[in-house]
Amino acid sequence: MDRKNIESLFSRTASLRCLVVGDLMLDEYLWGKAERISPEAPVQVVDVMREELRLGGAGNVVNNLAALGVQVAVCSVIGDDENGWSLLKEFGRRNVSTEAVFLDPNRRTSRKTRVVAANQQIVRIDRETRESLANDFEKQVCEWIDTHAGKFDVVVLSDYNKGVLTPSVIAAAISSASATGIELLVDPKGADFNRYRGATLLTPNRKEAEAASGIAIRDSETLAEAAAVIMDAVGLQHLLITRSEEGMSLFSKNAEVVNIPTVAREVFDVSGAGDTVLAALAVGIASGLSMAESARLANIAAGIAVGKLGTSVVTPQEIIDAVALSHRDSDSKIKTLDVLTSVIRAEKSRGRRVVFTNGCFDLLHAGHVKYLQKARSLGDILVLGLNSDASVRRLKGEKRPLIAEEERAHILAALDCIDYVIIFDEDTPLELIMALKPDILAKGGDYTIEGVVGKDFVEAYGGRVELVSFVDGKSTSNIIERVLELYSSE
Repeated sequence: MDRKNIESLFSRTASLRCLVVGDLMLDEYLWGKAERISPEAPVQVVDVMREELRLGGAGNVVNNLAALGVQVAVCSVIGDDENGWSLLKEFGRRNVSTEAVFLDPNRRTSRKTRVVAANQQIVRIDRETRESLANDFEKQVCEWIDTHAGKFDVVVLSDYNKGVLTPSVIAAAISSASATGIELLVDPKGADFNRYRGATLLTPNRKEAEAASGIAIRDSETLAEAAAVIMDAVGLQHLLITRSEEGMSLFSKNAEVVNIPTVAREVFDVSGAGDTVLAALAVGIASGLSMAESARLANIAAGIAVGKLGTSVVTPQEIIDAVALSHRDSDSKIKTLDVLTSVIRAEKSRGRRVVFTNGCFDLLHAGHVKYLQKARSLGDILVLGLNSDASVRRLKGEKRPLIAEEERAHILAALDCIDYVIIFDEDTPLELIMALKPDILAKGGDYTIEGVVGKDFVEAYGGRVELVSFVDGKSTSNIIERVLELYSSE
């Protein structure tokens, strides 16, 4: 998983639709200072400096999905009370669809109040409902899911064991998702996972997996045994067990286990990390990533979430930056077309002149470097369109290229004079030029201006074509001939 692919993924999330079904609650944080003991009792006195309301329970999954740029709808039942109205207001601020949030005047909306001083939680006060849904509201939820679930790219069940996810609601969601071919993910609760039979994936933590399997997880062998028991009992295709500092383990039917080590960072608060995992998994799966790649994405997101205090969201840029930490060199410059068009649009809005050139650049040499440096001097940003391996073979024959496209891309991206690299598979870069609309189109001095692909298009909107001279005697062909001359006898 590299930065290029992650950037491309998040450029597409705005078109994804996710349905979250589960228990909603408000998380209230009272932030203050605790500098004295009460004269009334041997307890700390907290001087409250700031108050904050956050979406909790399944709402935190919704909040994470919204922060990742997905279109989200939530289905649940809350009380027709002040806390319920506050929840709806918070969802409205995030453009979350609450069409399927039903108000029950006889139900209390759950609210958890955490008192925090010096970045430490002093006490938590819970005001909540745990009763199962009333029959008429359970029926409304099931009917809505049956009618609407097929409109989404992925369905998520966030079970906090507060009564919304009754057996009937779970069955309705799994049945509707299965009938329409939609993946359904579950963050489970309790020891009986059989009620989730038919789900695509469950995401229990270690403690939950032990309770559901009846096996104490001590090592890789007992972990595998517990996973096998759960998958067999529930008929799962996939099971992701999160194991705190030991990372995650993805088990898939008829496939090798994928162990994903935790991302090393300072841990401040693990509350809500499971919600972040579920949200990132949903985004990855809905975007077409494999289950293993989606789990890796979720692991990165979870590593960021635990570095924050309280139930906090993770943003696309935070994930991109985290991926970039392990790829500090050339990865940040190699882009896909959807990402690059957005980047170039932003660069132009700042008044920067964009230069575009293209080529095979097989066996990079001093002539290439001098050419690229001259091209870069024509403007503020240099974009290099790099011919793919297939494209090079069509242009130069089956024995070329000598260096594969990904290697060529990274070598070129390491040059200071190049700002962005994009690989293209067509015989000419015309499609790239039309998408990027560069201010200056640069080509080698062995061309004539009339023969430069894209000339007419660029000049039509006021751009220009520049021919850049090559260094005499420097070419890939000359290098190949020299190597053959020196070493062919050996």
